[in-house]
Amino acid sequence: MTAWTDRAGSPFTCEKQPARGSKGMVVTNHPVASAAGAEMLLAGGNAIDAAIAALFTLTVVEPMMVGPLGGGVAHLRLADGRHLVLDGLSTAPGAARGDMYRTVSDTLPDYQETVDGENKIGPLAMAVPGALAGWCKALAEHGTMPLEEVLRPAIRAAAEGFRVTDYLAGAIGDAATDLATDPGLAATFLPGGEIPAVGSRLRQPALAESLKLIAAQGPKALYGGEIGRALAAHMAASGGLITMADLEAVQVIERQPVRGSYRGFEVLAPPPPASSGVHMTQMLNVLEGFDIARLGSGSAETIHLLAEALKLAFADRAVATADPAFINVPVEKLISKDYAEERRALLRLDQAQDWAPGIPPAESANTTHVTVADSLGNIVATTQTINSLFGARFSIPGTGLIANNYMFNFDPHPNKALSVEPGKRVFTSMAPSIVLKGGEPAFALGLPGGLRIFGSAMQAIINLIDHGMSLQEAVEAPRIWTQGHTLELEPAISAEAEAGLVTRGHMVAQPKHIGGGMGAIRFLPDGMLEGAACWRADGTPVGIAGGLARPGIRFNPEVGRR
Repeated sequence: MTAWTDRAGSPFTCEKQPARGSKGMVVTNHPVASAAGAEMLLAGGNAIDAAIAALFTLTVVEPMMVGPLGGGVAHLRLADGRHLVLDGLSTAPGAARGDMYRTVSDTLPDYQETVDGENKIGPLAMAVPGALAGWCKALAEHGTMPLEEVLRPAIRAAAEGFRVTDYLAGAIGDAATDLATDPGLAATFLPGGEIPAVGSRLRQPALAESLKLIAAQGPKALYGGEIGRALAAHMAASGGLITMADLEAVQVIERQPVRGSYRGFEVLAPPPPASSGVHMTQMLNVLEGFDIARLGSGSAETIHLLAEALKLAFADRAVATADPAFINVPVEKLISKDYAEERRALLRLDQAQDWAPGIPPAESANTTHVTVADSLGNIVATTQTINSLFGARFSIPGTGLIANNYMFNFDPHPNKALSVEPGKRVFTSMAPSIVLKGGEPAFALGLPGGLRIFGSAMQAIINLIDHGMSLQEAVEAPRIWTQGHTLELEPAISAEAEAGLVTRGHMVAQPKHIGGGMGAIRFLPDGMLEGAACWRADGTPVGIAGGLARPGIRFNPEVGRR
């Protein structure tokens, strides 16, 4: 453990250590998934091969977070320097409509709630899954290995089992009441009606068979094949909306990242319907006008500025996160330095302000993230989810695959910018980010955490650039979050800073943590890669060094003797 003390005198201790490697780096939120990614790199694959192997394996070892029936965003920097974002987010079914839910309230905190929780749990909560299409497209177009090889670690983990961590056991316990109502989930995660013991081996044979089918048939297994037919049949039998036509219509969209600048660095993150590119750029533009380094990490002054920047971003977010195929998004205005100057001029250093309210807190914190780099120059930062903990809390019978509840991300009220419309993509806070210096990669990072994702990613960037933290310190440092209501402070933030924030008019609260486990890679000047994961998940960096023997070398000492 290493300790770091901010300028406000508030110490925090890094609970994990970074890893280094010259040939590649894999950072995921589970050691078995990191091992799967490393296995691909060690076998001669590239970062895309490793990232997809890790995601399929996370389907097995982090089943409450991610799976082929979910959705997500992948930010790639290819060896030739090109950046692209693969949007595999889920969409509303063709039969969905803006008034399909019975809402409970028109105001927070119950704005997102519906009668019987139909937008959160059960068949009407499931959106058309885009994850598998996105993973397969990334591998087919930018990887080097066949899908069958990339899936081997995941199939092995599902068939042979893996050791249950405290993190997984706790998640099962949190969702146990709902899991018990689904035969497939109950049999897998509550054997004998009990939560699996930490350290026990969890096997998922039905999931292993589904992964084998995907390995053999590719994405068509879901988008028109046996798995898709099972999904559509279950939807028809249970009152869901997804049809085979919906599945066959799924498309992954290739987008360009939003590019912003901050103190000589270039920050690249996904565009709408993701919030991160627009609003991280917006917040950094606002904060660039203040001497954050002088004010110090963890001080009331710095936290106040971060909080006000977050509130400004959420005030604008409602018009900048919807599917751009449905809503005209003013991206260029929102990311401009001139607009930031206008907004900054309204900010008061001594007083918290009530900005126009942002959107309601619709997103789930139960997501996962993978960051991978290889020695060729390929980088992948990808955030994926089935949305809430164990998604919609039902599985597709016979498949071992868990349904997403991405419909919860839509505004359940009709005639709003973020309302349900047939074929509309969900909006997201996912922030798989790559930061450049002089055109070359400086670091890549991302994390799960719902609405708290892009604000937490922004804080990590500030930790690295303004506060000069190490990579490990930057990902583990205490976070803050607000969207214009309560200001959340992680417990490591000092009592002195909290008092200063209360004096400025902030209403504060202390959750156990803000956002989820961040995974980051730093690109060092000597060509080495440094990876770090934080205490908020089972995150594990694996660095690869060494390599093959020198050409011409043999074991026989007589060979090559002069």
